[in-house]
Amino acid sequence: MEDVKQAIASTLVRLLRPLMRVLLKNNIPYGTFADIARWVYVDVASREFRVPGRKQTISRIATITGLTRKEVKRLKEMDAVDDLGAAERYNRAVRVISGWLKDPRFISDRGDPRVLPFEGGEESFSALVKAYSGDVPPRAILDEMLRAGIVEKMDDRRVRLLNRGYIVTKGEVEKFGIMGRDVSEFISTIHHNITSEPSDAFFQRKVSYDNIPLELYPEVRSRISAMAAEFVESMDRVISQYDRDANPSIEGRGRKRLGIGVFYFEE
Repeated sequence: MEDVKQAIASTLVRLLRPLMRVLLKNNIPYGTFADIARWVYVDVASREFRVPGRKQTISRIATITGLTRKEVKRLKEMDAVDDLGAAERYNRAVRVISGWLKDPRFISDRGDPRVLPFEGGEESFSALVKAYSGDVPPRAILDEMLRAGIVEKMDDRRVRLLNRGYIVTKGEVEKFGIMGRDVSEFISTIHHNITSEPSDAFFQRKVSYDNIPLELYPEVRSRISAMAAEFVESMDRVISQYDRDANPSIEGRGRKRLGIGVFYFEE
């Protein structure tokens, strides 16, 4: 058990280092982080660590978390931290993009997303939003997607999709929302694989090499970005071409470790 605790402590340090960089860069003091961490401790203990058939009590939560009963009571009375609607905006945008890429009304003969007029019939952006985002006004969806840099508006009131996926280029709120969602999903997959039988494990793999010449680093990154939708075996074949351990004839200075991960998650 002590070995497990030590391994978790070491893992926690590695997880927190990049997070601390984000917090410090955005002027989030330790006190704010600590209060949020305590709130999450109490929330998870309250929701997921109940004794079957018994009501979860403040005393039990205090015992599980190591916090005082007074602190648990205070934290349970606090509201959840608001993501400022980032999750809902993400869900709406993803549904609209998905429709734009697969619905015959909104794709060209070659299968590419068409440039759509904002209004005007069943092949317009407004029709797309109505079909895939419910009763949200098309103008509100357009403004959200423009703010995130997902679409651009042409001079003749047409709308063009800039990326085939939800790739935010503008708006820190949306970017931090993606960070929270994606990292939590990945950790959930890892936790599932730690606690489940091998036969029930989720797909979780990555490929990486640590001897890439600095001159070739931008080229490798570009190729990975273009091929990211393929399975990890394809990534293996690509990156290994540039690694000096796999190909001693490769020349260049320095060394760089890079890779791409693929994992499956459920909620």
